[in-house]
Amino acid sequence: MRILFITATRLGDAVLSTGLLAHLIRTYPNARFTIACGPVAAGLFENLPGLERVIVMTKRTHDRHWLDLWKACVGQKWDLAIDLRGSATTFFLRTRKRLIMRGGRRPGLRLNHLGQLLRLSPPPMPTVWLSEADKTLASQIIPSDAGPIIALGPTANWTGKIWPTDRYLPLWAELSRQFPTARPAIFYGPGEQERALALPVLRALPNAIDAGGRFSLTQVAAMLARCSLFIGNDSGLMHLAAAAGTPTLGLFGPSRASEYAPSGRCATWVAAPGLEGEAPIAGLSLNVVVQAASTLLAETQS
Repeated sequence: MRILFITATRLGDAVLSTGLLAHLIRTYPNARFTIACGPVAAGLFENLPGLERVIVMTKRTHDRHWLDLWKACVGQKWDLAIDLRGSATTFFLRTRKRLIMRGGRRPGLRLNHLGQLLRLSPPPMPTVWLSEADKTLASQIIPSDAGPIIALGPTANWTGKIWPTDRYLPLWAELSRQFPTARPAIFYGPGEQERALALPVLRALPNAIDAGGRFSLTQVAAMLARCSLFIGNDSGLMHLAAAAGTPTLGLFGPSRASEYAPSGRCATWVAAPGLEGEAPIAGLSLNVVVQAASTLLAETQS
């Protein structure tokens, strides 16, 4: 059985779709999977059971990336084609069955919309597939013989989502007072922009573990899985932490928690006061974040 799974360009949306993939793997354990996704998300699927191919969709003018995808897939007869991008591509492929998710934004959790495509309620939780090599590297970066490691994610793909970086020092001062053996780990993505966003926090917390910039997505997920808590902006990294099973606190401002709250075994969020979708994240107070983080860490450490 061959399954084509067309998922998101953005990392966060791609992570949310992994629950559907996990459900399909359980339902069709001998299936071979072809994943089509954007370049940022491609590494997420490298350890997927039954993986046959990852097709990286690089955006081109006049939507020519969809033509590229069709060319890559038209020679194969598919048993099931799932399109989470709402395109018409699968209508022009030979497939026994196709499921197409309506495109565009709409109210409600994105995770629920994904589950509805396969009539799954509750929707399957996101997951991540790790190799033994990922776990070995993670054990070298994130120690297990000290106190709790608290992951901080100070970056995002839009500056409007970024909680002011100068609040991480007083945040850490309060958390370390409550949890004296804790140590911070700073997570961020590849590239100079991500490094520049994380650098003020790295400089403010000189004992922090630098866990960003140079690792694959599955290595990052393996490192996050070893952390006792993740605190960070609404981002792909936040969704990856929740999928890895890390207790996760998402920080929301102008993005909508009602659509993109972190989903995992132990995940929650706090938001700046004001109208959802318009509230400046600078309005999210230090005290609110400290209280939510302290509560989540205390609950999961007990």
